[in-house]
Amino acid sequence: MFYLFLAVLCSASIGLIFKYTETRNTNRYVITSANYFIAFVTSLIMIVYQGLLTGVTREVPFVDDVRLMLGNNQHMLTPYSSIVWGVSVGALAGVFFFLSFIFYQKSVKDNGVGISGTFGKLGILIPMIFSIIIWREYPTSIQWVGIVLSLISIVVVNLSKQSIKKFDFKPTVLLLFVFGGMAEFSNKIYQQYALNDYKDIFLFTIFFVAFIISVTYTINKKAKVTKKDILTGFAVGIPNLFSSYFLIMSLETVRTSVAFPIYSAGSIVLINLGGLLIYRETLARKNQVAIAMTIIALILINA
Repeated sequence: MFYLFLAVLCSASIGLIFKYTETRNTNRYVITSANYFIAFVTSLIMIVYQGLLTGVTREVPFVDDVRLMLGNNQHMLTPYSSIVWGVSVGALAGVFFFLSFIFYQKSVKDNGVGISGTFGKLGILIPMIFSIIIWREYPTSIQWVGIVLSLISIVVVNLSKQSIKKFDFKPTVLLLFVFGGMAEFSNKIYQQYALNDYKDIFLFTIFFVAFIISVTYTINKKAKVTKKDILTGFAVGIPNLFSSYFLIMSLETVRTSVAFPIYSAGSIVLINLGGLLIYRETLARKNQVAIAMTIIALILINA
């Protein structure tokens, strides 16, 4: 649970940094590219420092190892196969990470911030549902109550009467939900079958692929690059990397159906408290209710 707390802390840090940029003229595309850049460079340094690619030999063919994995959910891939699996899943995850960012921007234009924020956060339902179906990670009855409460708190904190009235369903919000959920689910897919020792290779691949796509998109948009945006992206990139790093570590001991509600709802609580303490924001009544619900949910989930 300690690693999950660190993941929540890193995730909330990202939100608080972006909150700082809300009142300033910044380019989100440049910030995103810089964020991916510093994340993949940091993970590359960690790979080299630990010598993760040194002395790895192919004990069995990757395809045969995957075949064993598909036949037995408890099978762990060999070091060589873990690296190939990390690169394969990481490349796909990098695409999902970037697409979730793009469709969040599009959904905000089509559906507003409230609806987009809600569906983006509710993307955690995808790893939750799949983990229950595929790996039979069933929460206890009390944990179910906490999970439902945490999901309701996500809706409460993001939605308002105005956003509901203005809501006219557009495909972008559904794509945001799917891509965001699949990006998070990739962490579980890697952790379930590969050796955790090689997670830095998985994370490097995610952010390297996302960076290549993002920087290409940014160039095509002819976005103006400023030092401020690059530095902001660097500030976001470190907690972004380690939120996934610690989340993967937490999934070793915490059920996916439990970890993701805590991860998402806990981040919302810390962002709101950070807004109150750092930016002197006033907490709206619905946010106070959502925080109270989340705290109760966290107690029940950990019961």
